[in-house]
Amino acid sequence: MKGALLVAGTTSDAGKSVVVAGLCRMLARRGVRVAPFKAQNMSNNSVVTLDGGEIGRAQALQARACGLEPSVRFNPVLLKPGSDRRSQLVVRGRAVDTVGAKDYFRHRQQLRSIVAEELASLRAEFDVVICEGAGSPAEINLRATDLANMGLARAAELPVVVVGDIDRGGVLAHLFGTVAILEPEDQQLISGFIINKFRGDVDLLRPGLDQLIELTGRPTLGVIPFAEDLWIDAEDSLGTVADAPVGRSRPPLGADWLTVAAVRLPRISNSTDVEALACEPGVSVRWVSDPSRLAGADLVVIPGSKSTVSDLEWLRRTGIADALTARAAAGGPILGICGGYQMLARTIVDRVESDAGTVPGLGLLDLDIEFADPKVLRRSTGCVRDHGAPAGDGDLPVHGYEIHHGRVTRTADRPWFELDGMPEGSVRESIWGTHLHGALESDEFRRAWLGRVAARAGRTGFVVAEDVSVDQVRASQLDLLADLMEKHLDQAALERLIEAGAPADLPTLTVGK
Repeated sequence: MKGALLVAGTTSDAGKSVVVAGLCRMLARRGVRVAPFKAQNMSNNSVVTLDGGEIGRAQALQARACGLEPSVRFNPVLLKPGSDRRSQLVVRGRAVDTVGAKDYFRHRQQLRSIVAEELASLRAEFDVVICEGAGSPAEINLRATDLANMGLARAAELPVVVVGDIDRGGVLAHLFGTVAILEPEDQQLISGFIINKFRGDVDLLRPGLDQLIELTGRPTLGVIPFAEDLWIDAEDSLGTVADAPVGRSRPPLGADWLTVAAVRLPRISNSTDVEALACEPGVSVRWVSDPSRLAGADLVVIPGSKSTVSDLEWLRRTGIADALTARAAAGGPILGICGGYQMLARTIVDRVESDAGTVPGLGLLDLDIEFADPKVLRRSTGCVRDHGAPAGDGDLPVHGYEIHHGRVTRTADRPWFELDGMPEGSVRESIWGTHLHGALESDEFRRAWLGRVAARAGRTGFVVAEDVSVDQVRASQLDLLADLMEKHLDQAALERLIEAGAPADLPTLTVGK
């Protein structure tokens, strides 16, 4: 098999990322040399690659589905929103500018060339490249600058399948309208549909699918059922909803549950950090945005933020800051990661992200933070250095990655880790903080630390599992996705599209003309 395919969506969060991951895993299991590609992504969930750059978290997971290490080649353009109007522009893994919608126009020609070069390089190296669109191709107001949807499909002559989420309702209209609103040349590449998250008897949907092919001339290539056990990494903050659970809780091994409240910041980044906790039996993790939700939690996690000072002000405005202060005074466990860690400091000096100058932090850790360029981007390995930890914990390995402008300029707290020979993070009574994303995916460390959290929270009946592997959990999720693709998609039709491209006889819709 040799070729490429673009998976677009009727909306953001329609299922593009998981379909691409599933197709990549399915093909890789057959021995096909396959790679993922997302020309342009808008997400604050990112990871650091082996080549020292930054890409969207979803593309890192898709790379894993292919059996590959993450690379900036798989996501050459990344936009990280810092506000409703401005985003950090990351090109080939490096931040190059902060742009608004109008500013973006001046970059479009250079970015279009970069995207074309990277895709051509991947297609030359791999048998198959599965591309993911961004948002929806029906955003015709953005068509002139489009790099990831029909702009990419036209430039590279890619066949396109459109995914729609039936769980949201109106999926048949979404699919029809997505085709109908496009200009004729774009329509000629839309080759079929995939319906995602279907519940119930597919025979009841069949008449609608028959009418859809009559109206559009395009088949539905599969109906993917809603899978209760699937909770793959969210592409962006759309999958991170206040009061929603993270993962699928499993019963505790002992008498007690351990409850975790993860604060759903407005500009949350790397929300997937808490997923490692949700892998553990007896650990219940929920996103919260109300201070009342913190009171009964055994652990509160403040995750990363793309706009630390702004989200810190939100904590104060909502009353969550006061709840955290009261919690710390009572000895309740708190964990801050990256931006959340910075918020726990005494002072923050920011003339980079927000240009706010010096602002007071929550003061729950005795350290000061100053933002500076260039952004820190690195993978790190080390061990626990907290000398207040139980005997033996200091030998536990820790690994992860760092993505931040904030630097610790002064600290009087104990370091938590030693990473690459340097102290990192802070420990102060029942408060922990670190710039290290992904640390909780270090299985031995996570187990030991959860034991300490449970003890601090008085959950003496909580028992930490000895055999949970976050890597294995993610691998099983990818295999579940691949199983769904194999069972519910028309494999022969997909292979024809990948190898031969869009059919030549697709009709053009002229609704309203």
